[in-house]
Amino acid sequence: MTSPKRNVYLKTIPIPEAVEKARAALDRDQLMRPVSIPVHEAAGRVLSEAVFARFSSPTFHSAAMDGYAVNAKATFGAREGSPLVLTEGRDCIAVNTGNPLPEGCDAVIMIENVTRAGEAAISIEAPAFPWQHVRRIGEDIVATELLFPQNHRISPYDIGALLSAGIWDVSVWEPVRIAIIPTGDEVLDFTTRPTPKAGQVVESNSQVLAALARQLGCEVQRIPPVADKREALQNAVNECLASAAHIVIICAGSSAGSKDFTRSTIESCGEVLVHGISAMPGKPSLLGTCKGKLVAGAPGYPVSAIVCFEELIAPIISWLGRAEHTARRTVPVELTRKAPSKLGVEEFLRLSVGKVGDKYVATPLARGAGCITTVSKAQALTRIPVQSEGLEQGGTVRAELMVPENELNSILVCVGSHDNTLDILADELMGFTPPIRLTSSHVGSMGGILATKSGSCHFAGAHLFDPDSGDYNFPFLERYLPNADVTLVNLAIRHQGFMVPKGNPKGIRSIHDLADGSIRFMNRQRGAGTRILFDHHLREAEINPAQVTGYDKEEFTHMAVAVNVLTGATDTGLGIYAAAKALDLDFVPLARERYDLIIPNHFMETAGVQAVLRLLASPTFHARIEALGGYETTLTGQIMKPGTGLGE
Repeated sequence: MTSPKRNVYLKTIPIPEAVEKARAALDRDQLMRPVSIPVHEAAGRVLSEAVFARFSSPTFHSAAMDGYAVNAKATFGAREGSPLVLTEGRDCIAVNTGNPLPEGCDAVIMIENVTRAGEAAISIEAPAFPWQHVRRIGEDIVATELLFPQNHRISPYDIGALLSAGIWDVSVWEPVRIAIIPTGDEVLDFTTRPTPKAGQVVESNSQVLAALARQLGCEVQRIPPVADKREALQNAVNECLASAAHIVIICAGSSAGSKDFTRSTIESCGEVLVHGISAMPGKPSLLGTCKGKLVAGAPGYPVSAIVCFEELIAPIISWLGRAEHTARRTVPVELTRKAPSKLGVEEFLRLSVGKVGDKYVATPLARGAGCITTVSKAQALTRIPVQSEGLEQGGTVRAELMVPENELNSILVCVGSHDNTLDILADELMGFTPPIRLTSSHVGSMGGILATKSGSCHFAGAHLFDPDSGDYNFPFLERYLPNADVTLVNLAIRHQGFMVPKGNPKGIRSIHDLADGSIRFMNRQRGAGTRILFDHHLREAEINPAQVTGYDKEEFTHMAVAVNVLTGATDTGLGIYAAAKALDLDFVPLARERYDLIIPNHFMETAGVQAVLRLLASPTFHARIEALGGYETTLTGQIMKPGTGLGE
């Protein structure tokens, strides 16, 4: 049987070269047309031609203050202690701000600087000077002068200037119009509110790209998903090319699969300019021209599609619309963990960023091209250069901000062990006024202690059990962070155990069931408190880690382990009861443990940490923790001391 034909990538090229190829292939003057629109509807649009004032503003000399209009020369005799009396109607005329200046007058004396000198007279003790408190004709705008040049983006403030100058309509470039075509047999139309089955996904990429395009002032149309059939895609593309759209974006189908028809579709009606950029994610991105319009192939994975839009399509949109393509503001950030990378491609790394002390601290987020939440959780991104093998923990890099910089000041940075109660804490903190955002990096309890040592977090989550003392966290602080000026506050006591599929098909009852290697186990990463707990129980049971199948397979969170169990990728993994409950798994208890927040004392009085402490003392918050299952709040919010143990 003949294998389906697959696309072969052309040589990947740098992003700037790809953008320039597309610009060179498009006739912008032919593609984009000017249109006339009313001024009051023009905010955000870009002028296609210069605008010159028809009227001056003001169109007459006017009073700039409430008071009396005078001829300045007639007031020169006024002196302090020797007041000058002026007769109303003859020497002075009462005016309000904005009134036309009476004939023969060239100055205004403020009402505060006059004294009544009878029923129809005033006295002044200081002379006026010519044009004092007067708005002269054309002070703001002079008729015939240039108001705004071509390709100027009209701001809300510009509307006032245009109308004041007698401009009722302006010629602007038409908005860039985009047609988006989702593709794939496996994608479900979100407008039908479907429930996906195995192998199906809800189509969302089109809406992410549409929202990004609308932020750039584009008009967007999206057609329902098209199946992976060459003829169906060709028909959809032809319809979009025949529409008013300037750009057609095909979502998915740009890679090398046997059902990826984007490239061949573009070739059938135009020219492929770029297939493959030296970037990760986003490598399969595709650009071409058909009938004088840009046709782009965005990869199917969400993050890859976003990179394709932001790095390739967005600059072309700005160029077509004669708008400036503004770069994000950058700041230096210190990385909380290393980020290895492949040579030969520019990698886009999303970061969770907060301000800790006087520096910005960034935690790399997951890098899967299919992980849309890494984008929604990120405050910034950094670019790992083509020639680099990655970034080192503790190193400083430039990061492009995806949020306003002042938002970073209201972010609390938690580094350490993962726990589901942190999600509740994050939700509650966003209810404060102003809201406080919590970002948590799951690097294990030991990673949290090291982050505290390096000043890279506001607090760390840890649940490290020391079998020699029977205590939690303090022995490890004494060993790795001696004389640390920190306070330990309990978040909760939680239940750890083996998460197993519903019905416990392998009949797991204790850690001894893992000794013969027949049970597939999913471990936590080195330095995680859960792994340290597991190793402790292995030693007590006299089981060599080498006997446990999967001991070297690691995940970074309880929920990640639970998902592996749910999907059958593993038979069991050690985790908290709340994670098992969340995914409707069964649970075999192993131990109770204390999860504490390690807070450097110099952060104890900050607004963010004080908000956390108030929540930990709240009965409502305790109830939310307990509702997760597998938690006890008998110590929650209390300051821990060495030897407290589980408080029993």
